[in-house]
Amino acid sequence: MKASLPDGAVWHDGELAVQQRAGVAEVSGHGIRSSIPEGALSFLNEQRLAVFGSTGPDGKIWASLRVGKPGFLHVLDPFTLQTASLEVSGDPLIENLKRNQDVGMVVIDFGTRRRMRLNGEAEILPDNGLRIRARQVYGNCQQYIQQRAPETESESKTGSVAATLISQAGQLNPDQRRWIEAADTLFIASAHPERGVDASHRGGNPGFVKVQSPNRLIIPDYHGNNMFNTLGNISVNPRTGLVFPDFERGRTLQLSGLAAVDWESDRSAFPGAERLLVFTIESVIEIEQPSLSGYRFQSYSPFNPKLPPPSRTAL
Repeated sequence: MKASLPDGAVWHDGELAVQQRAGVAEVSGHGIRSSIPEGALSFLNEQRLAVFGSTGPDGKIWASLRVGKPGFLHVLDPFTLQTASLEVSGDPLIENLKRNQDVGMVVIDFGTRRRMRLNGEAEILPDNGLRIRARQVYGNCQQYIQQRAPETESESKTGSVAATLISQAGQLNPDQRRWIEAADTLFIASAHPERGVDASHRGGNPGFVKVQSPNRLIIPDYHGNNMFNTLGNISVNPRTGLVFPDFERGRTLQLSGLAAVDWESDRSAFPGAERLLVFTIESVIEIEQPSLSGYRFQSYSPFNPKLPPPSRTAL
């Protein structure tokens, strides 16, 4: 188990290198804590959706999405968060954590556009829930989050229909390509060999992610908080995981592969992008998660760059 980091932790080598390359050296670590602040307790206890990053025995990184009723996340004390059972057929999260306790986590409220990151070590409970000991806890800004309203408690069917595996493959099929091309939200998991796993959010208007082939995606990197946690990890360890939620059909698409930061290529097809992330797909998992369809779209983020009209891609 890795030692807990103090509040205001320093950046690791990859983060420092990317910050310097981006021209934002001497970024403050203010706000990064090793404990859960009191003001976040009610937020975490009330949330319905969280994304977890984990590392498989083969070194692959996966991002795993879970939806539950309010209370499926529960803060036990300032250093410990516990979850309800997270077992889902076909998803590698629990098996990965049996071999490597490092876990990254982003909790997001689409209704208020508020999000919080929590990284640490996970103990697997008998019901396949997790007890997570916090190592890093911090909030993020509201940029690029599309507003979606969850169903009310009386409307919600959360947890009433089990999540089930649909398919596993080594590349995208035509339906999955169209899914990504229409996506406005994704989550990304990355890892540093000494600092552990991290999970983060990316968003934009539909079409912001480009599918170049069944095994290759291009993701714009917009202006953010200048911490560069994700890109810093990738600069040291290219293993990366993505998960795309489908709020209409109640499905998730998980991709594991290799990512690289592209600083030099033409970005005219990606308005607002300061860099590009090139993602090479190695593994694909599609899972039915009916509870996701309980979110109703309300509005796109006002921070999303406007995109040029889409060009049709032959599938």
